[in-house]
Amino acid sequence: MKHLTLTTALVAAMALPAAAQDLRIALQSDADVLDPDQSRTFVGRIVYASLCDKLVDITPDLQIIPQLATEWTVAEDGMSIDMTVREGVVFHDGTTFDAAAVAANIERSQTLDESRRKSELSSIASVDVTGDYTLTLNLIAPDATVMAQLADRAGMMMSPTAAEAAGVDFGLNPVCSGPFSFGERVAQDKIVLNRFADYWNADAINFDSVTFLPIPDTTVRLANLQSGDIDMLERLAPTDLAQANADDSITVVSAVSLGYQGITFNVGNGEKSETPWGQDKRLRQAFSYAMDRDAINQVVFEGAYAPGNQPYPNVSPWYDDEFPIEARDVEKAKALLAEAGYPDGIDLTVQVPNTTIPLQLMQVVQSMAAEAGIRIEIVSKEFATLLADQSAGDYQASQIGWSGRVDPDGNIHQFVTTNGGINDSGFSNPDVDAALNAARKVPDTDARKVEYDKARAILIDEAPLVYLYHQSWITAFDSRIEGFTAYPDGMIRLEGVTLSE
Repeated sequence: MKHLTLTTALVAAMALPAAAQDLRIALQSDADVLDPDQSRTFVGRIVYASLCDKLVDITPDLQIIPQLATEWTVAEDGMSIDMTVREGVVFHDGTTFDAAAVAANIERSQTLDESRRKSELSSIASVDVTGDYTLTLNLIAPDATVMAQLADRAGMMMSPTAAEAAGVDFGLNPVCSGPFSFGERVAQDKIVLNRFADYWNADAINFDSVTFLPIPDTTVRLANLQSGDIDMLERLAPTDLAQANADDSITVVSAVSLGYQGITFNVGNGEKSETPWGQDKRLRQAFSYAMDRDAINQVVFEGAYAPGNQPYPNVSPWYDDEFPIEARDVEKAKALLAEAGYPDGIDLTVQVPNTTIPLQLMQVVQSMAAEAGIRIEIVSKEFATLLADQSAGDYQASQIGWSGRVDPDGNIHQFVTTNGGINDSGFSNPDVDAALNAARKVPDTDARKVEYDKARAILIDEAPLVYLYHQSWITAFDSRIEGFTAYPDGMIRLEGVTLSE
């Protein structure tokens, strides 16, 4: 009897399906609205990597490659781009993906009142749907940045059916065509995505679901990884590197980022720009001189990052060597304050995300600034709230960064051109506009750099953004995970990734 019972149990066990596998990923903060046209957070882009396929993607060495678009050709005069898109793709609601869907997405990005993608796609005059799976992007002028823009949120494809029905509320139930579909969201707790059985590249996906968990404290994130409560975390703190590397159950990989971190000053965004900090560039220059960027890298990041004073690191071909990273000069900072009429110092309120690293950074910045007579009040905010206040102009200065883009345009144009999609500073200068718009129109790298350098000279002087450092994306995960590759954009791509039992 015992033998029969055991045999029966074994047969039954063999007949059971494999347990559903959920990948749990810890994020540094909660994502903002899950609408590619409206959103702006880095962690939101990590969620999109599983939720929303783009027209094109990038390789780890920053080459643009097909995703939903399979071919494209730029006209000889640079005034149009012919594109072929992938057949056999459907959105999560069953709507067919085709050339007409691409046209609808671009129109929404350009016309939705709340869209932050308008400046990214401003060079597209119209879209001609030339066949079921072919289209032509007609440009206002040659634009060397278009394909790079389509490798990010501007190229993420949403179901036209769902987008039209939901309007501005699309982010409450986003419908895209990525490997996972939207399941549920509990603010500040979790975002759950479920495997999409009809995904065009389904064979490359090995998880039944992926759950994103916002855990702001870096120490808690690592503790959760070590205990097995999560499988992966993004942005391991440099101060936790030694501990993670010493744990055989954890794998650590990294890639130098394309972006930057710094301080954005409100110089023209509403009433709160009408302060000495918003109206006198000498104060912002003084702030920059008070910073010891090398010390920040060593004290806060244990030397793991790179000091910076421009939107690109000094190893980038787009870096302007005419403006090297300045050494700290407290006396120069004091002299500028006195020249501006504040010999006894001045107060500054800086909002900062309520996560570990930004708070540590601002404590060091606060100490450095104090030596020059700049008295900083740190106001800690949940990241989505900070972004909302920044957009609305409800801030004096803000500690914030940018994850970076493949094309240099993505690191600067929308932040400092008049009415740029993420120009929360409210900065406006016709010469900067002219230079950055001109840089979009020439395909030649050297000619583009001339224009970026023109803008850089003005922006270094005006200092609406004071850059501090360039980070590396450090990802830590359960050593049973295989197939993961770190990318310079910091995204977590799950194609080919597995987790052994």
